[in-house]
Amino acid sequence: MNPSASITIDAPIDQVWAVMLDTERYGEWNPFVERADTAQPAAVGNPIVLHVVWANGRRTRSPERITALDGPTTDPATGTTTAVMSYVYEGLPSRLGLVRGVRHQRLTQQAGGPTSYDTVEEFSGPLVKLAGPGRVADGFRRHAEGLKRRAEEWTASTPEG
Repeated sequence: MNPSASITIDAPIDQVWAVMLDTERYGEWNPFVERADTAQPAAVGNPIVLHVVWANGRRTRSPERITALDGPTTDPATGTTTAVMSYVYEGLPSRLGLVRGVRHQRLTQQAGGPTSYDTVEEFSGPLVKLAGPGRVADGFRRHAEGLKRRAEEWTASTPEG
């Protein structure tokens, strides 16, 4: 099972992307990843430590490495703007080949329309079930809802929003 979540955000893709990159402020809006430690600005190749809060209130640290940061780019043929942030899990289970994970967060916006946010964790390895795909999916849903709230509040509070 590859945990995933999707949500439609009534905000321009550039603003949603800015919220995603502002890892120092995750604690203000993100109920799943309360903190993300990485060098600023975030860059491909940087380690990033996610401080995760599960639905039951338990916390864990998840060491990752940023593998993609492709900011908003518009396809001139379709007018569709997309952006992607990805990172790979680097914890002990991954180093032992037991659980591997790559998380992708994708934004898509048709000209003048809302922004679609989609995230998926591509799990592999013999102990994937122990990684808790269901609780990860719940976290992704809470993350998506928090991102939507933050980006829409920001859009509503800016003169051009």
